[in-house]
Amino acid sequence: MNQLKNFTKGFIKENPVFALFLGLCPTLGVTTSAINGMGMGLATTFVLFMSNVVVSLIKNFIPDKVRIPSFIVIIASFVTIVELTMQAYVPSLFEALGLFIPLIVVNCVVLGRAEAFASKNNLLSSAIDGLGMGLGFTFALTTLGAIREILGSGSIFGVKFIAGDGMLIFVLSPGAFIALGYLIVIVNKLRKKGA
Repeated sequence: MNQLKNFTKGFIKENPVFALFLGLCPTLGVTTSAINGMGMGLATTFVLFMSNVVVSLIKNFIPDKVRIPSFIVIIASFVTIVELTMQAYVPSLFEALGLFIPLIVVNCVVLGRAEAFASKNNLLSSAIDGLGMGLGFTFALTTLGAIREILGSGSIFGVKFIAGDGMLIFVLSPGAFIALGYLIVIVNKLRKKGA
């Protein structure tokens, strides 16, 4: 039951974007479409899951003085794997996400979970936490991207279902702030009902 709680807390209660306000740079930068949000979220989920697993396994062998640099090297290794894999197999998504893929290395969600959770917990708990937080991050980015895509261009996952143009503001940067603001309000209401 405790493991299930660790897994689900990343969706609403401790969602990295909606509740903790972490990782807002890629959240606002890449969510012009649902597919971009999902791609960035899944890439981050892989890095978060794998880095949590590795940090949990080697936490007792890392001296305190080099703990954070060691975590960054571990995270950077998995980001490199993600970057090269995306470049080889999904080049269009790789091009769309651009600079935000290498920036996963310094994403507060990933580094924060490695430091605050994986370095203090066992392998199973760390893996479940990484997966739950990563999927919560993916949920947030995909939801924000879908809303911006629907309102901005009348499509979802690239499939046009509304004729004509949408509201240009939602395709642009201010639309990300507006949509995110409303989503945070909705999530806060849901969190208060659940508390």
